[in-house]
Order: sequence, then C-alpha cells, then structure tokens
Amino acid sequence: MTEDELVERHPRLWHMAADGGWDGIRENGLMSVTRLLDLYEVEGQPRFAIESARRPQSVVLRKDGLPNAVVRDNKPMFESVLAKNLQDGLQPREWYEILNRKSFFWVDHERLVRLLGARAYSGSPQVVIEVETRKLLERHRADVRLCAINSGQTLYGGQPRGLSTFMRIEDFPSDEGKVGSKTRLRIVELVVEGGVPDLAEMVVKVERLEDGAATRLWP
Repeated sequence: MTEDELVERHPRLWHMAADGGWDGIRENGLMSVTRLLDLYEVEGQPRFAIESARRPQSVVLRKDGLPNAVVRDNKPMFESVLAKNLQDGLQPREWYEILNRKSFFWVDHERLVRLLGARAYSGSPQVVIEVETRKLLERHRADVRLCAINSGQTLYGGQPRGLSTFMRIEDFPSDEGKVGSKTRLRIVELVVEGGVPDLAEMVVKVERLEDGAATRLWP
C-alpha cells in the first residue's frame, strides 16, 4: 500500500480517550501505556500488572504536577483464547507488552460508533479525538503500522496474531480485489509506535460525548 492510497481510503483517524483525558494529551501528547508508565514513574509489581498482564479494571495514574491519566482495562482479552492464537512463539505477557508500546487509532468511523455504543462505554462520557491522516504520516510515517484485526480483543474465538500483525504501510497488502479479501486486507487499526507527542498539531476536532450529545473541546 502507498501512503496516498491510505490517505484516500482513510483521510481521518479517531482515538477514543477517557473523560478528562484531553488536557493531558494536549500537554504531553498521545502516549503509549509504556511511556505513560515512564512519565508517571510506575515501577515494580504495579507496573507489571498494567503493562505485562490482563487488566480487569481501568487504572488511574497519579503524579504531582501532572493531570491524572487513565489506562483503560483490556477485559475483552481472554488469556486462554489469546494463548491459543499467538504465533511466532509469543507468550501472552509479550503480546500485552507489544500492544502497550503503541498508541491506537480507528480508521473507520463506524467502528468508533460501535465502540461508543458498547456496554462498557455507553453509560459514561468519552472523549473522541479526530486526526488528519496526512499530517500524522508526514511527521510519524516511520513509526506508523497497520493492523487488519482488532488486536486488543479475543472475542468470538480470537484471530491469529504474531510478529507480523502490525505491518509497515508499504508491506500492507493492497492488490486488486475486494477490500477485506486476502490480497486486499481491510485496515482495522492504525498504530504509532511509542505515541504521538505532537498530536494537538494535527487534530481536526475534539469532542466530549455524553448521552448522545457532543460538546466541542477543541478547537
């Protein structure tokens, strides 16, 4: 796939953050879980439980001088199913750590809408950040990877995943054929290794959604 094709198919990206998360993201950028843990100086067993294991509940990070940051749970990741679907000799701990080194965006608004309507999120306010794909690629193309599955869940039996699950743009299949076929995979996630420290400079808009109503937070 070329960058131009990616932008043509998906000119906008969306990241869903916890309520109140925009202030920290605007100040410090969109950070991976690993970099958040570094920033908030979380170490030892508390760090292992967040970074290297299944999180049954969301975790709030606190540090003097910084706004609180929420690391969401990963309840949809059932470890027994994950273990059966891992390839390349990976263990569940390694997969959690792979995911936690990335920041995630949806490429299809419909998937975002479905997530907002899910039982885990529909009853509480959420922050949705819309980003211009072209600007993100111009600044962070070397760290961008594409993924053809929802890498953070193992519902419905799970899907195989391994070291080649996250692909560089130029390695992502885009031959002729129907989108979603083996030769022209459907992009489900766009991720950035480490995060996007300058995210505010490529944001189209930020909204707080609650009970079906949207409040503009930015610009």
